[in-house]
Amino acid sequence: MKKRRIFLYFIAIIIILVLFIGWELFGPVVNSPEAKYFYINTGSTYKSVRDSLVAKKIISGSFWFNITSKVLHYDKAVKPGRYKIEEGTSIVALIRMLKAAKQSPVKLVITRLRTKEDLAKKIGDNFEPDSLTVILFLNNQDTLSRYQLDTNSVMTAVIPNTYSLLWNTTPSKIFRKLMTEEQKFWNSKRKEEAANLHLSEKEVYTLASIVEEETNMDADKGKIASVYLNRMNAGMRLSADPTVKYALRDFGLKRILNIHTHFISPYNTYTVSGLPPGPICTPSIKTIDAVLNAPSTDYMFFVARPDRSGYSNFASSYQEHQKNATIYQHWLDSLFLAKKLNMDGTVPGN
Repeated sequence: MKKRRIFLYFIAIIIILVLFIGWELFGPVVNSPEAKYFYINTGSTYKSVRDSLVAKKIISGSFWFNITSKVLHYDKAVKPGRYKIEEGTSIVALIRMLKAAKQSPVKLVITRLRTKEDLAKKIGDNFEPDSLTVILFLNNQDTLSRYQLDTNSVMTAVIPNTYSLLWNTTPSKIFRKLMTEEQKFWNSKRKEEAANLHLSEKEVYTLASIVEEETNMDADKGKIASVYLNRMNAGMRLSADPTVKYALRDFGLKRILNIHTHFISPYNTYTVSGLPPGPICTPSIKTIDAVLNAPSTDYMFFVARPDRSGYSNFASSYQEHQKNATIYQHWLDSLFLAKKLNMDGTVPGN
């Protein structure tokens, strides 16, 4: 009877031990990190990964993690990446995910970017390579020449879109992804439309970048494009204000004054003929298509309407344009005067 009781105790202990081990290995013992994602840098060791998991309180200790890692051979198979760890994951499931490198992709959302530095910062903020590494890549002429690009035209490869990439993707692989999208974008129809304008794809993109900076009004984009196309065909300089802002790198500049237009830069279309050597922003697909399908007009000038609508008044002659510009200038002056008087307190409050 005593032996039987000892035997039962022994069995109970074994069952409890098995349940305990099972809970530690297969139970919901893993905590989700604060930002839901756990990052493993390229070149990380098993020890650094384990210690980071403990330090971030994703796992309570290293004992069971060490044992399981050795059994599953993860201790010799560390892979970098961004991993989404769900609350209540088991140790076994966690290690299997890390070993299989089942990363959570990063969405690179590109809208309007003005400079290579903007692109480098966006990539550096969202991926493992830092912005310095990215900008060095974007400024490497030897690398860019393989894509028939240079340090001025490199941004023409960036079609605004949403790209799904792994967090530890290198700058060169990110750029190849962008180039793949760019090649798909320039299908036979768009290439034919560009040829009809007597422009290359890069030139269309650059012109679209100027149009993008000129207006947010889709209805005006094609007409503004026609103005610039007409100026180029007539041998006139584009004299586009946004190119002055880009040349000065002063994107907050509200009004372009005569002194600004004399700034020496290949991007200042007041002083150089034709298009600038590269885009001044990443234009939307809608804007690029507006340029490709610009209407045939005799417009040579445009100026903003004096009504805050965002639309422009277009003119075929300089005399007509001067009339529109004078009206707009008087409107701006009246706004400035009204604002100044209100600030001085000499006008009754509304």
